Amino acid sequence: MLVKINGSAVYGVEAIPIIIEVNWMPTGKDPMIVGLPDSAVKESWQRVESTIKANNFEMPRTKIVVNLAPADIKKSGAAFDLPIALGLLAATEQLKNAAALSDYVIMGELGLDGTLRAIKGALPIAIQARKRGFKGLIVPKVNAREAGMVNQLDVYGVEHIREVVDFFENGMQGLDPVVVNTREEFFHSQYDFDIDFSDVKGQENIKRALEIAAAGGHNALLIGPPGAGKTMLAKRLPTILPPLTLQEALETTKIHSVAGKLPENATLVSRRPFRSPHHTISDVALVGGGGTPQPGEISLAHNGVLFLDELPEFKRTVLEVMRQPMEERRVTISRAKIAVDFPASFMLMASMNPCPCGFHNHPERTCTCPPGAVQKYLNKISGPLLDRIDLHVEVTPVHFQELSVLKKEKSSEEIRANVIRARDIQAGRFNESPGIYCNAQMSSKQLKEICIIDQVGQALLKKAMEKLSLSARAYDRILKVARTIADLEGSAAIRPEFIAEAIQYRSLDRENWAG
Repeated sequence: MLVKINGSAVYGVEAIPIIIEVNWMPTGKDPMIVGLPDSAVKESWQRVESTIKANNFEMPRTKIVVNLAPADIKKSGAAFDLPIALGLLAATEQLKNAAALSDYVIMGELGLDGTLRAIKGALPIAIQARKRGFKGLIVPKVNAREAGMVNQLDVYGVEHIREVVDFFENGMQGLDPVVVNTREEFFHSQYDFDIDFSDVKGQENIKRALEIAAAGGHNALLIGPPGAGKTMLAKRLPTILPPLTLQEALETTKIHSVAGKLPENATLVSRRPFRSPHHTISDVALVGGGGTPQPGEISLAHNGVLFLDELPEFKRTVLEVMRQPMEERRVTISRAKIAVDFPASFMLMASMNPCPCGFHNHPERTCTCPPGAVQKYLNKISGPLLDRIDLHVEVTPVHFQELSVLKKEKSSEEIRANVIRARDIQAGRFNESPGIYCNAQMSSKQLKEICIIDQVGQALLKKAMEKLSLSARAYDRILKVARTIADLEGSAAIRPEFIAEAIQYRSLDRENWAG
C-alpha cells in the first residue's frame, strides 16, 4: 500500500514542501530511503524501527521504499523520522483513518522509544504550511510555541508518537492546538535588559557617539587602551536601539529558528540580537555556508548588532568577506546545485587597542611598542573595511574622580527616547523607499537629494577631505552621520557644526595618528 505524508525542508530561511511517500510491498526485502537523503535521514530507519518495536507495533520484514519528493533536492536532518514512521504504520494498515494524514504537515525527530525531540526551522515550516492551506501542523512540543505564532493554522505539540497515532485514530481528538498571544508576549519583554547605560561612569563623548550610531544605524569602531570601557559600552548598545517591529522580529526569529538557536518553548525574538564571535572564527562561520548552507554570525545579527572585540586579532580573510554583505545587507551562499540568500542587515560595532601593548596615545602611560609596530598593527585592518565604518571613536581611561562621584548618569531609556525620535524622522523620510529605514542605508542618489549643505559646510568638508586624504566613501559617510546628528537635534538643515562633529569621528583618518 502506498501512503503520502506532507512535510517540509528548510533552505535558507524559507521552507519548501516535501512529500514523504512510503510504499510497502509484500515481496522483497531490504528497506530503502531514496530522494537524495543525507546520512542523518538514512539513519532514521534505525530510529523508526526501534520506535515501531518499542510501541508494540509490527515491523514488516518485506520491502519498504521511502521516497522524499522532489527527488532532486538534497534532504538533511532527522526531522523526517516522524512522518516516515507514520507513513510506515499507515502503509501496513496499522494506523486507522490514514486518509486524514493528507490534511496535516508532520515533522519531528524520534528517540528510540518514540519520544520526540526538537527540530530546526519550525517557524518557516509553519508559515509554509499556512501558505499551502493545510488544516494543521504537528511538531514536537518544544517547537509548538515557536510554530504557534503563525495565525490561521492549528499547531499541535506532541511528546510521543503514541499521541499522534491516538489523535488520528480518535478522529482528530485528544490534542489541543497551541494558543500563543504573540503581540502580548512580544511587547511585554521588549525592554527587559539586565544592563543599562547608567552603569557607565563618565565617557560622555563615547555615549554621544553611540547615540548617533544607534540613531542612524551607523557602524562604529571604539579605539582605546585596555580597561577603558570599550566592551562595556558596546554591550549596552542594544539597550538604546529602537525596539523591533513585529516584521523585524519575525525575520530575526526565522533565522534563529533555521540555525537551531532558539531556546525551547520560545516564541518571537523580542529584543535586537547582539552577537559577539571570538576572534578565532572562520570566514564560513561568520558569513554562513557549509554543505547544506546555514546562516553565519552576520545573519544571526540581522536587525541587531555584530560586535567584533579586538578587531585586529581577527584573520584578515574573515574581515574581508564582510565587506560586500555590509553594503548589500544580505549574503548569497552559492553551491553547485543551490544558491541561498540570507539577510544580513546588521550594525557593526568593533573595538581595538591602539597598538600591541595597548597604550599608544595614553595620557599617563608610555607605549612600549618598537618603532613601526603601531602602524603595522593598524594595517591588519584594510582601508576598504575602515571606510565602511562611519564612526572611529577614541576611548580614553576614566579617572578616579569620575568613577567615585555619585552623579546620576543618563539611562538607556532616556537615550533610547532620543534615538526613537530621530528614527521616526527617518521613517517619514524613507517612507516611499522600500528596504531603507535609516540614514546609514540611504543610496548615493538619496544622499544628493537629502544631505544638502551650505557653502560654509562645503568649505569645511573640502578642507577635511584634503587634510585627511579621505576617500569618496568616507565623504558619503560623513554626510550621512551629519544628517543623523541633525535629526537628533531636530534640525531640517545640516549645519556646519554638525559636519564638524561628524568629521571628528574619523580618528583613524587623521594624519600621523599612528605616529
